[in-house]
Amino acid sequence: MTGTRQRRRSSSAGQAEEERAALARERRGRRSEEDRRRTRSSKSTGSAKGVAKGRKARKSALRSRPTRGKEIRRRWVALLFVVTLLGLGYLLFFSSVLAVKSVSVFGAKTVPAEQIRAAAAVPPGEPMLRADVDAIRDKVAELPGIATVDVSRSWPTTLEITVTERTAIAFFDSGPGGDGVHLVDGGGVVFKTVKTRPAGLPELKLPKVSVTDPVTRAVTAVLGVIPETMLKQVTTATAKTPASVEFTLSTGKTVRWGDAEDTERKAKVLAALLTQPGKVYDVSSPELPTVTS
Repeated sequence: MTGTRQRRRSSSAGQAEEERAALARERRGRRSEEDRRRTRSSKSTGSAKGVAKGRKARKSALRSRPTRGKEIRRRWVALLFVVTLLGLGYLLFFSSVLAVKSVSVFGAKTVPAEQIRAAAAVPPGEPMLRADVDAIRDKVAELPGIATVDVSRSWPTTLEITVTERTAIAFFDSGPGGDGVHLVDGGGVVFKTVKTRPAGLPELKLPKVSVTDPVTRAVTAVLGVIPETMLKQVTTATAKTPASVEFTLSTGKTVRWGDAEDTERKAKVLAALLTQPGKVYDVSSPELPTVTS
């Protein structure tokens, strides 16, 4: 009896153990299945995200890539731009459409305009942009009666030459056997020869008259800065050195001017001295002017 009870108890314990083992295997199987499902779900989500990213990248590439029509239009625009530049270059540098058709001269009074045009020597039909305005200016400036020259383009087909002529401030006579009477400007440039002595201009009494001679430049500089009312009274001007300029007035009085400095003060002092009787008026040192008989 006792042995039978022990066998039953042992059998019940074995069945309980088997049930617990089966329950544990079932739980492990459920966990494994859940893990597999999670893994499949994660892979599926990652794959979907990758596909979505790929689609977005392809769409972005398609949007950034110009269509064939746009590419063709861009090429045509570039070609049209190049052709326009070439056409404009040809029009400006080679075509006769914008070529020089006339040369206008301004400021000429004693020098004939035709002489200036001849000196400029602008080739007929030369394109405006190819006309060398600096070379034209230099050629016109070589004319004796021209002091300054400015050359400019007046579009579409005209070159303008504006000149300032030299103004005579004195003259000198080459004497018997010479080549005539020569006009001199304020810079000492001998620019014109005339047959008779001009009225109203002082005569230069110098060993030589030349733009390179310091004495000539000093005398003409003084004549160029003294007041006009006084200049009209000067009949002759001379000097031995650049600092010893003197001139004779129409009244027969002699003025020792000195150099070309302090002109305004010397003119005022001389105007006051000329009210006094005398023959020689020295203002070379305006601080100590003198009058001698």
